[in-house]
Amino acid sequence: MALRSSHAFFAPLMILMLAGPFAAAEERTQNFDVDPGWDGRNNHSTVPEVRTMVQEFGYSNTSHAGGKSAGELGGMITPAGEPAYYARPITKKTYDDRMMASGTLNCTGRHFNVLVCFFNANTLKEWRTPNTIALRLYGRGDVFYAYVEYATGRWRAGGDSPRPFAVTEDPQTGRKTPISFASNKVHRWSLTYDPLANNRHGAITATIDDESAVCNLEPGHKKDGGEFNHFGLLNVVKHADTGGEVWLDDVAVDGQTEDFSRDPRWDEFQNRRTYVTTDVRPRFDFGYSATNHAGGQRVGELGGLMFRGDNRDPAKMAYYGDGIGPLSIQQTLRAGGKISLRRANSDSTTLFGFFDSKESTIVSDDQSQSLPKNFLGIAIEGPSRHGFFVYPACRTDGDAYRFSFEPEPPRILPDGSSHDWTLQYTPPTPRRKGRITVTLDGKGANLNLDGRVNPAAQFDRFGLITTCIDGNGQGIYFDDLSYTSAN
Repeated sequence: MALRSSHAFFAPLMILMLAGPFAAAEERTQNFDVDPGWDGRNNHSTVPEVRTMVQEFGYSNTSHAGGKSAGELGGMITPAGEPAYYARPITKKTYDDRMMASGTLNCTGRHFNVLVCFFNANTLKEWRTPNTIALRLYGRGDVFYAYVEYATGRWRAGGDSPRPFAVTEDPQTGRKTPISFASNKVHRWSLTYDPLANNRHGAITATIDDESAVCNLEPGHKKDGGEFNHFGLLNVVKHADTGGEVWLDDVAVDGQTEDFSRDPRWDEFQNRRTYVTTDVRPRFDFGYSATNHAGGQRVGELGGLMFRGDNRDPAKMAYYGDGIGPLSIQQTLRAGGKISLRRANSDSTTLFGFFDSKESTIVSDDQSQSLPKNFLGIAIEGPSRHGFFVYPACRTDGDAYRFSFEPEPPRILPDGSSHDWTLQYTPPTPRRKGRITVTLDGKGANLNLDGRVNPAAQFDRFGLITTCIDGNGQGIYFDDLSYTSAN
């Protein structure tokens, strides 16, 4: 049966009567007009503690980066959920235009993660930040790497990983790692985008001293479009992290050189301030919210900041769900409503659907599975080269069912738009496999389930739950929900 994006598929809702402890299934609705008081675990956590963030960069009358005269660009730059930049405005460029920049650099800090990049000041949101062509400088202690990366106007991203510049192979593990560059030393750098390279798909070339790397844009990414109106220093817009000092000098952008012998008065945004942030990984902050992002009929919805979890630590697993069970995996399950993805970093996942408050939160050292046990619902995640998908996901007590992404499931952009979604699960029988179907604005994706389903699996909650392997966060909201319940 084809599913529609409205809630009309719930009428009439089939009632299944099963033997044993499982009750008849019925439809439940929740519009969040008031706080429903659902069951929560760690969903409004107080750890890690809030962080004091320092951004102190821009023009400086110093000489760290080896320029021809005193004066340079740089300072303390800190990765954070809040963007900060100091950059030169440029004539608007697109992925159809050639772009070039070069200069000298010196990373004097021991910890940093910063973008030297072409970007759009109007679309600064998350990492990988849309509308960017970047040289990313990354330092942790005594190890310093340089990467090339980009993201289109539709949040599809790419990079030169696992080959930033040159690579060596660990003789024991076989793992390839990038060659580091030295801190507290002046280096020459360049960043070039050529729209005609890579069979006209476009390519980015970066150099540091004599080492170079090429990042070929994925086929189709150039057609996504992108607009660039600045070049300069941009913090990695992710979550709170440790910052460090990075300096640039003698910067040439598309043939125009700035030696910083005087203040160029480039554009700046939040680049000189000290503030406190709660956006610290994995400080969960989701549940009932007196907002209206998802497009519901009235104020009030479900959502917030949702990080990936970690089943090795009970403090790093979280959920917020309605008591709906027990329901059996042998029953037909349905859900639907509205969704808005407002933020989404690379390496982030949101899980939403049916789960078990005990089995889905078991503490374990096993990191082989990302999905928790006894979960059936939708996943919102990458991979980054494709942007963000909404697709069906399931795991009982063994391996998770893997979605093939062929054909592709529906995409969702982290732009705050409101969408309609549906979920239908049909249990397996001796003559057919089980199937989960998910739709977003009418576009569907199917996941077939075979005999690996544990027939004893059950669910007692419906809502948000974290993954078992850690990662970054999403800002996501749901409203006007309908879902199967046992009472």
